[in-house]
Amino acid sequence: MPVPTHELKLEIVNAATGQTLGARATPGPDGALVVRDFPEDGPSPEQWHFTPVPGTQDDPAYVIRNAATGKVLDDPAATDRGVRQWDAAANKKSQQWRLVPVEGEAGLHFIEGAADGTVLDLDDTGKDEARIVLAEYDDSAQSQRWRLVPAEPERTSDLVLNWASLSHWNSRQSWRLTHNNTSLRPAPDATPSFSNPLLVLEQYGSDQDAGGWQTTGPGHHPAGQPGWWAGPGDRLLADTTGTGRADVVGLKPAKGAVAASGRGDGTFDDEERVLHPPAPSASPKDLWTLSDITGEGRPSAVVLCAEGVRVSTQDESGAFTPAGGELVIEAFGHGPQAGGWLAEKHPRFLADTTGDGRLDIVGCHDDGLWVSLQDEEGTFAPLADEPALRAFGHGEEAGGWLAEKHPRFLADTTGDGRLDIVGCHDDGLWVSLQDEEGTFAEPLYVLDDFGVDQGWSSTAEHPRFVLSTTGGKVPDIVGFGPLGVVVARGRGDGTFEPSRLVLNDYGQAQGWTSTRHHRLLADVTGDGAPDIVGFGNEGVWVSRNNGGQFEQAQLVCRGFGYNEDAGGWRTDRHPRFLTDITGDGRVDIIGFGGPGVHVARNLFRRFRTQ
Repeated sequence: MPVPTHELKLEIVNAATGQTLGARATPGPDGALVVRDFPEDGPSPEQWHFTPVPGTQDDPAYVIRNAATGKVLDDPAATDRGVRQWDAAANKKSQQWRLVPVEGEAGLHFIEGAADGTVLDLDDTGKDEARIVLAEYDDSAQSQRWRLVPAEPERTSDLVLNWASLSHWNSRQSWRLTHNNTSLRPAPDATPSFSNPLLVLEQYGSDQDAGGWQTTGPGHHPAGQPGWWAGPGDRLLADTTGTGRADVVGLKPAKGAVAASGRGDGTFDDEERVLHPPAPSASPKDLWTLSDITGEGRPSAVVLCAEGVRVSTQDESGAFTPAGGELVIEAFGHGPQAGGWLAEKHPRFLADTTGDGRLDIVGCHDDGLWVSLQDEEGTFAPLADEPALRAFGHGEEAGGWLAEKHPRFLADTTGDGRLDIVGCHDDGLWVSLQDEEGTFAEPLYVLDDFGVDQGWSSTAEHPRFVLSTTGGKVPDIVGFGPLGVVVARGRGDGTFEPSRLVLNDYGQAQGWTSTRHHRLLADVTGDGAPDIVGFGNEGVWVSRNNGGQFEQAQLVCRGFGYNEDAGGWRTDRHPRFLTDITGDGRVDIIGFGGPGVHVARNLFRRFRTQ
């Protein structure tokens, strides 16, 4: 588990006994601390804040403060090495502690005294209320290992604005406010954030009457990347015309890409138009995307097919030509003649790696990283004889990176306009910097977190993102870990500060799983900084970004959720997206449910009658 921030309340649990650190059942004047059981009908376990000590960023130290009393963990230098909770004193070394991760055991820490390097231990693990003492390191002693358990997250609810209008005697119109869940208290300044879901298009749904859509191909959506790939049966939102409006797009095995144009008011045309017919050699293994690869403001259709990469550019009339796409490079495709790239093994990206405004093709194959740059004429360069970097690949010689466990990203971690490679392997975070010549340096191990060894078991269970949490240029790492939301701030030189648990929500410990819930980041408020959005059991939860810190979760929409009273949405049948479909600068919620396309409009957290 990463180091928490002081906003969180945590219980400190001993790994050997499973008991919680706190005062004796009958506290004494010496403030001695023990581990003991806390029965359900008794007082709650004590909870602690971890407050960073100023000036210790390079070797972080913390004051561990009782959340209820304000007293802090203290080493009185007693002969029995007993530890107590005592009044805080400024800059007192005996009240400062370091958290040292236990190697190979995710979520466990040694708690080390900053004064002399000894660690918290138990004087006798076999007795009741074993006292907390300081002892020398013993790697084999379970009693020296501690688990930090966040308190239950505090959650609130916004009010929900129904779409059904009410008519009044003076011909004015308004909407009915509902607040149905009494288990959540309303937010203090509650005004509606999102409307309730409205069915706007009876097509593109999983029900037979709505088209019977289901994913049949190997769709691949790299989290946090500037592009996406879709397979047969996938449905998504994309600007198909370059007008800035989001359209509904679906991939039909027989027809190819079809679309329903957005009207700009949260609804879509009923008429289905063929956007991009399939090539004669189309295969269920093909992957498809729509992106402005030339920087001219018009999207092109890009297909990873058996022969390689095919591109259809959009002309002034809106047609994609040629119809089946032009083969622009005989590489990155799933056929043997194009390298045998497989969706389940080899991630591929469209990204402007050099800062020239044109998208290049980047892929991680068995033997490492391959890059094809696009020139000013729109031509993609043939692949070199050797990979650009023998790392980040599926094969053992390139690191043994697995698509289901080890996410890889392209991000400018230094601010020089060129994209670097960021990857989360078993042991943590690795970065390869790109220089002015376009050469990628040997990867550097920069952080012991976000990896399998730290409890991040898979890309699906623990989504990770590389983006700025403050709206600036330097990207951070944000992930949904076992115990909640974890952030590592970027330093702007390709490295990152120690990771911190910033919100005890949206994690496995709070019941979030990849089989039921979507979690992502998007700018909900329009302030330029990403907020946390989770599609949970009860509906849509949002934690707003407040200057790089995330507020407690609020239920903002009672739809698009797993429970039946929230719509009964399923991750394997009902994709959901956050996109601005009205042009007001804030993202709306769009979901492909059973009967068709549902929309919940972003209401700016305010409403009016008209």
